[in-house]
Amino acid sequence: MNIIDTFWTYRSYFGTGIQYTLLLAVIGVFCGFILGMLVSLLRMSRIWILRFIGSIWVEFLRGTPMLVQLFIIHYGLVAFGVKFTPIESGAITLTINSSAYLAEIFRAGIQGVDKGQSEAARSLGMTKGMTMRHIVLPQAVKSVLPAIGNEFITIIKESSIVSFIGVSDLMYQAQAVTTITYDTLKPFLIIAALYFIMTFTLSKLLGLFERRLRTDDHR
Repeated sequence: MNIIDTFWTYRSYFGTGIQYTLLLAVIGVFCGFILGMLVSLLRMSRIWILRFIGSIWVEFLRGTPMLVQLFIIHYGLVAFGVKFTPIESGAITLTINSSAYLAEIFRAGIQGVDKGQSEAARSLGMTKGMTMRHIVLPQAVKSVLPAIGNEFITIIKESSIVSFIGVSDLMYQAQAVTTITYDTLKPFLIIAALYFIMTFTLSKLLGLFERRLRTDDHR
């Protein structure tokens, strides 16, 4: 059986894998977006304990392997009576890991907004919270949207670790096909091609989006 026949025969396996992979990536980036923004605000807080919490969050999650984080959440927390399903553990791991990187992206975006705009808003009577919500954050988010897209591409690739706990993503399905066919090469070549197609397509769409943003800015 050649590689095309393998793909077609087991297309339902690979189709299911794509669905789970994209679902986890979307959840990870969307929830990581919200959590990352909160963590970035903690890191810039004037209250030292909040800055400390934000810094520990970012440094720990960026300084430890995602696979270790996954095992802590899925297996380690059971010792405290906390038990998640495999897909819940995968989504939580991708969310918190993504939030650490997105927090730094947001922090850079917020710090990149001209301070003169904040001062002008305050002089018009806006509170600090209103200034952050209506002036700073919209501009910061717009400036970091391409980086958020790149994080989405990264999460698509890194989501393959969830196969270790039994989530039916692309990697898990490739292993299932390997077990059925006793072929240790073709299923992994197929998912490599599928990962490439997804990430390459997204990178091109991101490129178009970035050019559109630059065009709008020039206007």
